[in-house]
Amino acid sequence: MPSWVQNAVFYQVFPDRFHRSGRIKSSLPFEPWDAPQTPLGFKGGDLYGVVEKLDHLSDLGVNALYLNPIFTSCANHRYHTYDYFQVDPLLGGDPALRELLDTAHARGIRVVLDGVFNHCSRGFFQFNHLLENGEASPYRDWFHVKGWPLNPYPRGGEPTNYDCWWGLPALPKFNTSHPEVRKLLFDCAAHWLRFGIDGWRLDVPFEIDDDGFWREFRHVCKSVNPDCYLVGEIWQDARRWLKGDMFDATMNYLLPMLTMRYFAGDKLKVTHGYGGHEMSPIDDAAFKDGIQKLASLYKPETALRLMNTLSSHDTDRMLTAYGGDEKLMRLGLVFCFFFPGAPSVYYGEEVGLFGELEAGTRQGMPWDEGRWDSGLLGLYRRLIRLRRTKPVLANGRFRLLEVFDAPGAVAYERQDAKGRILVALNRAAEPRTVRLQQLCDRECRLNELLYSSAHVLSFDPGLTLTLEPYGYTVIECL
Repeated sequence: MPSWVQNAVFYQVFPDRFHRSGRIKSSLPFEPWDAPQTPLGFKGGDLYGVVEKLDHLSDLGVNALYLNPIFTSCANHRYHTYDYFQVDPLLGGDPALRELLDTAHARGIRVVLDGVFNHCSRGFFQFNHLLENGEASPYRDWFHVKGWPLNPYPRGGEPTNYDCWWGLPALPKFNTSHPEVRKLLFDCAAHWLRFGIDGWRLDVPFEIDDDGFWREFRHVCKSVNPDCYLVGEIWQDARRWLKGDMFDATMNYLLPMLTMRYFAGDKLKVTHGYGGHEMSPIDDAAFKDGIQKLASLYKPETALRLMNTLSSHDTDRMLTAYGGDEKLMRLGLVFCFFFPGAPSVYYGEEVGLFGELEAGTRQGMPWDEGRWDSGLLGLYRRLIRLRRTKPVLANGRFRLLEVFDAPGAVAYERQDAKGRILVALNRAAEPRTVRLQQLCDRECRLNELLYSSAHVLSFDPGLTLTLEPYGYTVIECL
């Protein structure tokens, strides 16, 4: 298990949309930065641009960076890989990644790359060779061919005659049981770890339904860097992959699914399915039951290293999912930030960006600070500072606390041998008096670390406090 992850706060960057540095000389017609996003357009963000904005990340307090794919590709998101051993020239090529790694590491920021190993692009050399030469190509077994000729640009329901991801002809699926395919993918993983990256976020790993592949992948990666982080994009129960022989963690989408359904309530607005999960409002009992089950789903040492993905390029932005209601979104944010695991913030969430998945989650990051939600940015800074300066929030055991006679209120604690922190929240439109029994010894001193507005009323040796409508508090027991 990587030792650094449980103390990490991740920041996810979609490179084409983060910042255009101007250091890559090109006359290419990029889309205007502030224009609405389009599925195929390029805005020209690059890795030098990420370097130039590391001050923003350091000021925010994050210490880990997760980059969407960066290898040569025909797509702005770069999940259509041409060359697994070259950083896309539009992003600055290998020299830009070298500069980013060196500069980020000097600041204490780790860098995790997105690995797309289930499928490639139609432009991938070996697939092009197959298109040109048909059955005579020595690469015919690298892919799942169903018939001849191959049809990479089908019309009107014509078959492609090869397996592709989600039926998309642009994404031919690898035959990962083929030794040469495995070698290429494992060599790629090892190459970039030697180059200096700190881990891999693995795209749709469940599509490679072969535990032996992932065991070998782990062996290759850990042989290069035993402390590298391997995290899978798995939207479901991930215990199959988290037994210590495949991945270190999952992206843990189960957490934001629960918190959105509960804290957003009737304001919930989800435009895209979350891994096929039901996304409708839930009540107190369903939320607490779901959180109890999630908290006990994985071994404690695994739970502490989950990547708690609050939102991403594959979801609606948080403000949108919460129906534009920032006070409700703040409740979900606070709850998730101190839950076991490493929080992951998607670029722009900290300044109040909003948008639906297909229309607004991949827009250009606004760098005019006058457009930022300064109050929300301040909350993110405080959350990250607490998460990184209070070891109990990284290492402590989780316990959901019983809240008496306070509908809409929820509380939990994180505790280790050196401390205890209480998190209490109220999603109700009315004040709630929360009574918690047997929280600390009578001698315990209380220190409010973060609050919207809350007042400790008594301590006997339980705790009674009042939370304003949509209020929250984080209290340290000293």
